[in-house]
Amino acid sequence: MKGSMEPAAHLPRDDRKTSPRNLKGEIAWALYDWGNSAFATTVMAGFFPVFFKEFWSAGSDPSVSTFHLGAANSLSSLLLVLAAPLLGAMADAGRARKKGLLFFAALGIVGTGSLYWVDQGRWTLAALLYMTSALGFAGGNIFYDSLLLSVAEGRRIHFVSALGFSLGYLGGGILFALNVIMTLRPEAFGLNSAAEAIRLSFVSASLWWAVFSIPLFLWVPEPPGRSSPGPRESFVSGLRQLRSTLGEMQRLRVVMLFLGAYWLYIDGVDTIIRMAVDYGLSLGFSSRSLLSALLLTQFVGFPSAIAFGAIGRRWGPKTGIYIGIAAYTGVTVYGYFITSELEFFILAAVIGLVQGGVQSLSRSLYALIIPRDKSAEFFGFYNMLGKFAAVVGPILMGWAALITGSPRKSILAVLVLFVLGGILLHFVDEGEGHRLARSLESGTGT
Repeated sequence: MKGSMEPAAHLPRDDRKTSPRNLKGEIAWALYDWGNSAFATTVMAGFFPVFFKEFWSAGSDPSVSTFHLGAANSLSSLLLVLAAPLLGAMADAGRARKKGLLFFAALGIVGTGSLYWVDQGRWTLAALLYMTSALGFAGGNIFYDSLLLSVAEGRRIHFVSALGFSLGYLGGGILFALNVIMTLRPEAFGLNSAAEAIRLSFVSASLWWAVFSIPLFLWVPEPPGRSSPGPRESFVSGLRQLRSTLGEMQRLRVVMLFLGAYWLYIDGVDTIIRMAVDYGLSLGFSSRSLLSALLLTQFVGFPSAIAFGAIGRRWGPKTGIYIGIAAYTGVTVYGYFITSELEFFILAAVIGLVQGGVQSLSRSLYALIIPRDKSAEFFGFYNMLGKFAAVVGPILMGWAALITGSPRKSILAVLVLFVLGGILLHFVDEGEGHRLARSLESGTGT
């Protein structure tokens, strides 16, 4: 695997050293992942698919509700696709990464909490609020990811990126566990029904996200920039910078190769994350078992994400990503044949072992091959492609279920994405990408 072993030999001398630790900033940055992962677990992967199918879409055909859920995921991602690079460029030009994060986090927090008041059968309103929340979650991650370069450098980026995902699994898992217990035993919490418990879980996810976002805004520094212009000036400067970056992309060939590979394999990862519970429900598995399996994924993911961070530092991020892609390929094939809830638990455990590793090492590898002074803009492209993948994946799986009438066959639609993504990743040389990015920062170009 080209460039996957002993990566330190490919990096400039200064970057082979461990960067000085900014422990307070690292923890504050990672705690945002602890907070916003409540949306990813409790809402996106857990209760929203269940409640959407069984409460807000009560009486609808399962294949139709699967299509509606896939469409909601895809439309929210499409909105981000259209805006992400410009938003990142504006943040870089106006020193507004933290302001951008605050705006999108607030959008997601308010949208998530508002789900509590949506009545039964109103699937259209539920889908609209979910799309708003998902846009806030994904849009905020553009600015959150770019702030990684404010707290870590060199090889330590792999560890800090993994720390974020690891704390995300733990924080999201703890709240999700509490919400699952609350749903299974609503009377113990003074609630009338499981439905009321699920509605309350949306509020709890909103508050969890808000509270654990605070340390980042207090202790993570805004990267230095040229100025702090107003909104109009930021928009004009952002357009100018975006145009300049698009011209530079021809020289950043490693970035382009990586983004192509990432677009393919993360499509499969995101699709499985978003549609796994819906898939299990369509196979006739109980919602309680599926939510318990999702909870297992969270707690397996906590230590394994840290382990993948160590793999990235020792053998290079590509090695860890390849391990994850291979596991996801096996999971996709295995998912087609499962017939029992026990087999779904096995599938969930395997996903938990590799999911955070693929995501964290992709983020840290990308951070090393982009210009640091344009980090928000480049992470705009990164998240744009990640969410454009999420436009294709869920709707592809939903259409496959609708056309074939078999949710089981629909899961095979994502298999080709892992295979093609792994092939393209082989040609990504992170050492060359690092050198090209640093030459653009210094203005020497190649």
